[in-house]
Amino acid sequence: MSGVREPGWEAPVTVAELVSGGPLAGARMYGAGENPVRGVRIVDEPAVFATVAPHTAVVLIGTAASGGWAVEMAMRRAWEQAAACVIAPAGGLSEGSGEVLAERLGVTLIFVDEDPLVVAVRVASAASRPDAARTQLVARCATRLADAGASARRVLGVLNAELPGTSVAFLDRYGLTLAGRRDALADPSAARGQRGPAGEASAGRGQRGATSDASAGRGQRGAVGDASAGRGRWSAEVVVPDQEGGVLGTLVAAGSSRSPGWPAVVRTVLGLAVAPLTAWAARERLRASRAFAWQASLAERVLTEPEPASDAEPASDAEPASDAEPASDAEPAPDAGPASKTVPARDRAPDTGPTRGAQPAQNAWPAQSTAPTESAGPGSAADGGVRAAAVALGWPVRGLLTAYRIRPLTEPGDAQLAATLITATLGNVPVMTRGDGWAGWSALSPSDLAERVRQALLSMPWSCAGGVGAQVEGLDVMAESLLGAEAAAYVAGAGVVQRADRIGPAELLGALPTGALRAPAAVVLRPLLAIDRDGTLLETLGAVLDEGGALRAAERLGVHRNTITARLDRIKSAGFDLDDAATRLALQLACHVMLR
Repeated sequence: MSGVREPGWEAPVTVAELVSGGPLAGARMYGAGENPVRGVRIVDEPAVFATVAPHTAVVLIGTAASGGWAVEMAMRRAWEQAAACVIAPAGGLSEGSGEVLAERLGVTLIFVDEDPLVVAVRVASAASRPDAARTQLVARCATRLADAGASARRVLGVLNAELPGTSVAFLDRYGLTLAGRRDALADPSAARGQRGPAGEASAGRGQRGATSDASAGRGQRGAVGDASAGRGRWSAEVVVPDQEGGVLGTLVAAGSSRSPGWPAVVRTVLGLAVAPLTAWAARERLRASRAFAWQASLAERVLTEPEPASDAEPASDAEPASDAEPASDAEPAPDAGPASKTVPARDRAPDTGPTRGAQPAQNAWPAQSTAPTESAGPGSAADGGVRAAAVALGWPVRGLLTAYRIRPLTEPGDAQLAATLITATLGNVPVMTRGDGWAGWSALSPSDLAERVRQALLSMPWSCAGGVGAQVEGLDVMAESLLGAEAAAYVAGAGVVQRADRIGPAELLGALPTGALRAPAAVVLRPLLAIDRDGTLLETLGAVLDEGGALRAAERLGVHRNTITARLDRIKSAGFDLDDAATRLALQLACHVMLR
C-alpha cells in the first residue's frame, strides 16, 4: 500500500461499512445502510430525540428500547430527525416488524446482541476516525487474502464477501469474465465486445482510469461514474500483471454508495489482490512446465470445449472458508444497496432472517472448497474451467490466432524437452502431441511465427521440419489452421519452416518420397538417360517443365535460348511427346525425383 492515500478516506463512514467490517460486524441490519454516520447519540427516553442531529447513529437503551412499541416510536422519531440509523438490543422488536418498518421509513435498523453501550463506544470511535475504521477493514481483507492463497476463485470470494455493496470480477485480457460477479460490469455485453487483447478498456464500458501498462501494477488505478461526488453508481479497475510484466487480466469493481471514501477503499483492497492473482498464474504455468501431459490435455480440451455463452447464467460461488460453511446465494432485490451484504462469511451463523452475509453473487465459476493439486486434471484445479486455466498459462484464446507444427525427421526424443524448447522460443503457447511431433497455436502473425518456429528448430537436438498454418479468428476454426500447419510441415525439409499459404507446386513436388520413387522414375526416363552423358539434358528437361517454357528455363540455367531449343530437340528425339499433358506430368515428377 502506498503511504499517500487517495481522497475520500477521511469522509464519514456509512452504516453499511460499520456493519460489514467495523464495530457492528455480526449485527443484523434492515435497510440500505447508505447514510453516513457523523456521530452517536445514546437515547434512553423519547424526549432525548429532540437533541439528535442529522446523520447520527441512535443507540437505544432503557425505556426507549423496552419493547416493540418503544422501538417503533424511536424509528419514527429517528426518521423525523434524519438520523443515520437506529441501533437496538436484540429482542426489542420482532425481526419481521423491524424489516417492514425500516423499508417503510427508509431508516436503517440494526439489532445487536452485545451491550448497546459498548457498541455505542465503538461506533463513536469509528465515526470520529473514519480513516482508522477503513484501515481496519483493509487490514482484515489483507489477512483473508493471504489465507486465500494463490487461488483466483478464493481471492474473488474474499473480495465479494468483504466489500459491502460492491461487486468484483476478474476479467482476462480479452474482457471475458474469469471469476467473480457478472454485475461488476456496467455493460457486460459491451465489455466483451469492445475490450482489446491488451487489457485496454474502450468506450464499451465507459471512460475508466485503468491502464494496460502492467508494470505499473497497483499504482495505476481509476474510478468512474459519480464516485468522486460520492453518489450514484461508481466503478474501478486494477490491472493484474503476469510474472513477465504482461497483462494477465483486470480486476473490476462496481457498486452504489453515497460514501465518497468507499471507492478509494475498494481500489486499495483490489490492489492487495494483485499479488495473489499473479502468483496463481505463475503457479499454473510452473505446473504446466513440469507436466507436459497435463498441459497438452488442457490444450486439447480448450480446442474441443465450446466457449461459455456470454449470456449464460453463471454458477453461484460463495467465498469458501476453511472453518465455515459457504455462504448461501440468494437472489438480491433489483434495487438492493450496500446493505445486501453486511457480515463476513466467517462471522455468519445459519439464519434465514435478515441479510447477514455476503452480497448474493453471480459468479462465473462453480463453488470449490479445496485447493488444486498437482494431480488434478486440466481445468479442474485452476478455479473453474479450461478457459481460466489457459488464461493463467498465458495462452491466447481469442482474436487472431495462427497454428504451428513441428515434425521430427528422425526418432524424436523427450516430449517434455521439446515442449520446453518450443515455449522458450515461441513464448506462452500450448504444445500438443500430433503424430510423432508437436503442434499448438500463437497470437503471432504467420510471418513472425514462422521465424520463431525456425529458431525453435535450431534449438532442437533432433532434425525437424516446421509448418505454420493460416491465421484464423478464434479457436472455433483453429482446426483449419492446424491442418494447414501439418501439411506445411510435411512438405518442409530439415530445418525449414513452410507456411501453408505459400505452398505451391514446387513445394508439393519437393515432398515426394524420393527413395520409393527413384526406381520408377529411372524407368520413365530410361530413353533420356541413355543419351544424356553429362546430365545436361535431364537438367534442361526439369527446368523447362518447372518454368513452363524455354525462355525462362534459359534464364534459370544461364544459357542462350537457342541452346535450350537444341537440347529439347534431342529430348524429343528420344521418344518423349512434350505436347501431351500426361507425359509432361510424369516427366516432371520423374525429374524432381532424379535431380534431388
